[in-house]
Amino acid sequence: MTLRSPARKRWSSYPPAPYTGQPPLARLLPSGVMLTAVVFDVDGTLVDSERDGHRVAFNLAFEEFGLPDRWDEEHYGTLLEITGGQRRLHVYLAGQGWSQEKRDELVPRIHQRKTQILAEMIDQGQIQPRSGVCRLMAELEDVGATLAVATTGSRGWVERLLDRLFGLERFPVVVTGDEVSCRKPHPEAYTLALDGLSRPPQEVVAVEDSANGLNAARAAGLTCLVVVNNYTTGQDLREADLVVDSLGTESEPGAILHDPHRLGVTGPVRAATLDQLLAVTREPS
Repeated sequence: MTLRSPARKRWSSYPPAPYTGQPPLARLLPSGVMLTAVVFDVDGTLVDSERDGHRVAFNLAFEEFGLPDRWDEEHYGTLLEITGGQRRLHVYLAGQGWSQEKRDELVPRIHQRKTQILAEMIDQGQIQPRSGVCRLMAELEDVGATLAVATTGSRGWVERLLDRLFGLERFPVVVTGDEVSCRKPHPEAYTLALDGLSRPPQEVVAVEDSANGLNAARAAGLTCLVVVNNYTTGQDLREADLVVDSLGTESEPGAILHDPHRLGVTGPVRAATLDQLLAVTREPS
């Protein structure tokens, strides 16, 4: 886990969120709590990197190692049910008849090369933020909310991507797969992020893209917004507090797929939306 001083520089020209002029972090919600931080997943959430990033990098690594294996989009979607790249490789190659000894020798090498290829793709600008991500981050910073990351991706490419697309210093807490012993849906990544933020879960919203991520966030006691992608749209997301297909823009706000608290969200997901979501999920029973 990386801890940094909160960023002071604004990295966007997006206008501030439509609040009432109260100072940052002074917006007590009706439930008596306030939104102080938002913890983002990375793969499939901030960037749509699974299909056109990791999958492509895995296939190029297979080719370099002289392996005949190639993962098409559909097959890779089924493999995503296994969290963690090395675990995914172990399960897949075991199914191809590889011995434990052979997998123990080659899986770390294949995965390391895959990570290097992915880093090269990031440097070349082949992976871009999902719609609405930069806008929402800017709005959250404008109202004083801290940005953080909880992912089980490898730190080597995660920090590279965050720095290139958003500015790494904007995230004072970054938890990656290098720091956790258990992958999502285990809540360890989120509990570590909360420890780093020194914030209780009642003040924090998680933003995820999948059932595994949702279950991890919920197990850590967090309110959770899910932004689906092509691979996760059919998953069981009934425990989410809000499900959308995109954070959206003014011209393309995205669709609300599940709204159990009946927020009646219209337009793109905003910082005010997360305030509202936290308020209804933390109302006294």
